[in-house]
Amino acid sequence: MKFAVSLTMERFSPDIPMERVKTNLLDLARMADEGGFETLWTAEHHTIECTISPNPLMTLTWLAQHTERIRLGTSTLVAPYWSPIRLAGEAALCDHLTGGRLEFGIARGSYQYEFDRMAGGMPQQEGVAYLKELVPAVTRLWADDYAHDGHYWKFPAAAGVPKPLQKPHPPIWVAARDPGTFDWAVGIGASILSTPLSAPAAEIAVLGEKFRKAVADHPEVPRPRLMMQRRTCVYERAQDWEVAVGHAIDYGRAFENLFQNIGTVRSGFPEAVPYDSVKGKDNYNPENIRRNLMFGTPDEVIEKLLDYEAAGVDQYCLGLTFNLPFELQKKTIKLWVDEVMPVFAARERDKKRHMARA
Repeated sequence: MKFAVSLTMERFSPDIPMERVKTNLLDLARMADEGGFETLWTAEHHTIECTISPNPLMTLTWLAQHTERIRLGTSTLVAPYWSPIRLAGEAALCDHLTGGRLEFGIARGSYQYEFDRMAGGMPQQEGVAYLKELVPAVTRLWADDYAHDGHYWKFPAAAGVPKPLQKPHPPIWVAARDPGTFDWAVGIGASILSTPLSAPAAEIAVLGEKFRKAVADHPEVPRPRLMMQRRTCVYERAQDWEVAVGHAIDYGRAFENLFQNIGTVRSGFPEAVPYDSVKGKDNYNPENIRRNLMFGTPDEVIEKLLDYEAAGVDQYCLGLTFNLPFELQKKTIKLWVDEVMPVFAARERDKKRHMARA
């Protein structure tokens, strides 16, 4: 199992200057690169300061100039906000400007607050239809001249310019939680980006089973990869869990505001909705959060990671963007590199030796 990190510029107060926000992201990206993380993922969001990423391709192009090896992925581009020709060209250019390190992740979108402003107010659930039309069109544009006559987009023969550096194109990843999206994504040869959100550990196995079924149902396609992401915080002392849990609770209430469109956003800053407005109250129980999310000492998170390994996860992604204090974000990456990665590197070596003897 490999490791990735999800990072985005975030600002929860107008008193925090953008220069500091930008510098913090760059510092964390460099730490992840030097520490041996496989991929850095960053998402697309609009009009909200807690996730400042109106064009993740631009962010990744910038980070590529300051990193050496780490893969750079979009987690995710929001399909209804793009046109096929524009996306094919911008993503391919990003692939060149990052030296062929782009991982192309895409999704239907999730925040209804954004859909009301970016997609004419359509229900965010309808974004999946855009996703299923957009991705095949982009791959055709990457390959050659292509004319499209679809439900959402129509255009005469055109080529994506430039063509991607990676051949035939950057790896494609699709965000998925429901079985239908798993099946469609695997069927087109895409890998899966998924998350158990704040659900108990049993959800990890459920998502793993959805992936295994999709793979089994498409034997004609080489097995893609499965990534799972959770909010993550690692600390040296077990009693330090309350800081991480407190930030997770506050961030979750802001997320509910945007996802359900039930709160107020002022100057780009979403207000946390009251507890009686949130869905799934168990997800806001401090002990449940401590248990379910990737919070703990190195030994505790190593134990939790075994559930992901057992579910067939190829890449575990540390979700660090939930207003966690910058020093704690750095501490998490350092402890992960120093104490967690070596354990799984050793497990991988043991597995290969066992397979060689079998």
